[in-house]
Amino acid sequence: MEQKQQSVFNLTVVVAALGYFVDIYDLLLFTIVREPSLKDLNVPAGDMMLTASTKMINWQMVGLLIGGICWGIMGDKKGRLSVLFGSILLYSVANFATGYVQTVDQYAWARLIAGIGLAGELGAGITLVSELLPKSKRGIGTSLVAGIGLFGAVFAYFIFKITNDWRLCYKIGGGLGVVLLLLRISVAESGMFRQLAQKEVQKGNFLMFFTNGKRFKKYILAILIGLPTWYVIGILVNYSNSFAKELYGSTAIDSGRSIMFAYAAIAIGDISVGLVSQYFKSRKKALYLFYGLTILSGIFFFSPLNNSDTSMYATCAALGFSTGFWAIFVTMGAEQFGTNLRATAATTIPNMVRGALPLINLMFKDLFRDDWKWGLVMSAIVTGVIVMSITLVAAWFTEETFTKDLNYVETDEG
Repeated sequence: MEQKQQSVFNLTVVVAALGYFVDIYDLLLFTIVREPSLKDLNVPAGDMMLTASTKMINWQMVGLLIGGICWGIMGDKKGRLSVLFGSILLYSVANFATGYVQTVDQYAWARLIAGIGLAGELGAGITLVSELLPKSKRGIGTSLVAGIGLFGAVFAYFIFKITNDWRLCYKIGGGLGVVLLLLRISVAESGMFRQLAQKEVQKGNFLMFFTNGKRFKKYILAILIGLPTWYVIGILVNYSNSFAKELYGSTAIDSGRSIMFAYAAIAIGDISVGLVSQYFKSRKKALYLFYGLTILSGIFFFSPLNNSDTSMYATCAALGFSTGFWAIFVTMGAEQFGTNLRATAATTIPNMVRGALPLINLMFKDLFRDDWKWGLVMSAIVTGVIVMSITLVAAWFTEETFTKDLNYVETDEG
C-alpha cells in the first residue's frame, strides 16, 4: 500500500489530472467560442463585441472567486472528495444550461454559475495529490495534474472545429463532467484529512488568513505570484486578433486558435516546471526562470518582430509555455498552510488570481484605454509592466516550500 502511494502515476493523480482536463475544457471554452456564440446571440462586431466578451469573462471569473471560497472551506470541513463531487455536479449542470441560452444576460448568468462550480476542481485535486505523495515527488505529481489537465483547452478547440456548434460544445462539457463523476467513485480520501477529523482544531476557517499577520502575508504573497498567468491569457492571448490588427494590420487571427496554441504550450510548461523545480530543489528558482521567459515573450509580443500571423501564433505559444508555472504556483499555495486550512488555501488562491482578471481588465480597458484614451497596445504594455512588477516583488518575499513537511495544523497563534 505504501509503495502505491509513492508513485506519481497512482489512481488519484490520474483522476485529478482528468478532472482538471474537464475543468480547463469548460473554463476556456468561452474564449474559444466567444465570437461565434455572441454573433449567434445577435451581438454586433467591434466595441460591443469586446464589451460583451469582457462581461462574460468577468462574470465567469467572479463565479470562480465566489466558488473558490465556498469549495475551499468545504474541502477542509467535509473533505477533499466532497468538493470534487459537488463542484463537478454544479458545473456540469451549468454547462448543459449554457447550451440552451438565448440572450447575453442568460449567457452571463450561466457562466457565473459554471465559474462557481469550476472553482473547486484544481485546489481540491492539488491538495489531495500533495498530501498523498512524499515531499520529494509532490511537485512532479502536481505538475502532471496541471500539465495533462491543461490539454483540455486544446481538446475544446478541436471539438469546436469538428462540430462547429458552440452549443453542442457546452453540452459535451457537461457530459464529460458526468463521466468524470463516475471515475471519482474509486478515489480515496486524503489520509492527512482523516487524521485531522479526529483533532479539535478549526477547519476551513477562511477568516484565519486575516487574523494573523504572518499568515495573512503568506496568503497575499501566494496570490500575487500567480498574476501574470491571467494577464497573459485574459488579455494578450484572448485578444490576440485585436492586437494583430493593431500591430501589423491582420484581421485573420483566430483567438480560439491562439488559445489552443497557448494552452498546448502551457501544458508542456507545467510539466517542465515540475522537473525544473526538482532539479533546482527549489520552487522559487523555477518561478524566477519562468518569470524571465514571460518577460522576454511579452517584449517579443509587442516588438516589430511580431509582424505576421505565424509569429503571432508562435508568440502566443511562447507566452503560454512561459506562464506554465500554474502547477508550482498552486502547489506552493497548498504547501504554505496546515492541513486544516490547506484545501481552503489551495482552492481560494488560484481563484483569487482568476478573480483578479476583472481588476486587470478594469485597469487595461476602462482606465487606460477608455478613460485615459491610450491605444490598445500602450494600455496592454503598461498593464503588463504593473502586473509583473507586483509579482516579482511578491516572489522575492515568498518562502521556499520545496522540502516542507505538510503534516501539521494552523492554530490561532499562527
